[in-house]
Amino acid sequence: MDATKSQFDDVILICRNLFHEKLKDYGTAWRILRGESVTDQIYIKASRIRSIEIKKESKVDEGIFPEFIAIVNYGVIGLIQLELGFAEDVDMSVEKALALYDKHITATKELMYAKNHDYDEAWRSMRISSYTDLILMKIHRTKQIESNKGKTLVSEGVGANYQDMINYALFGLIKLHFGEK
Repeated sequence: MDATKSQFDDVILICRNLFHEKLKDYGTAWRILRGESVTDQIYIKASRIRSIEIKKESKVDEGIFPEFIAIVNYGVIGLIQLELGFAEDVDMSVEKALALYDKHITATKELMYAKNHDYDEAWRSMRISSYTDLILMKIHRTKQIESNKGKTLVSEGVGANYQDMINYALFGLIKLHFGEK
């Protein structure tokens, strides 16, 4: 588990650093996104990963690694938007955005540690393409919950689905960054 924690921290730092750099470029323009738009952004990224996996080539000079990073970062944005609601204008400092990023990524990481304990790191035996498919399934579940105005009968809500998408993307990043084993 120590290796897992270290690897998680390493790939989370890659994601956070890119999030921070984009905050310098764009500020918190994402604050205007409604939940459905965040979900759709994650869908675009996951769909591109699946397309590349199936076609075995990319016409744009980027692989799937940056798309998994984007899923992590949009997932965190989704959690922030769930907490605060969307804004009509950019209303947040870079420092506040980073503090909220850290809060939500820490909670998501702690959830992964708890699940990882129960599942005995089964994710390490999975294929990266399975993470992609699971993310896409979670997106479709999230869209259904959003269509139901956030109401569920027995299922977890949008936030739990965002956390699962983030963790599946982090699994993919770990395997891509550190290798399969």
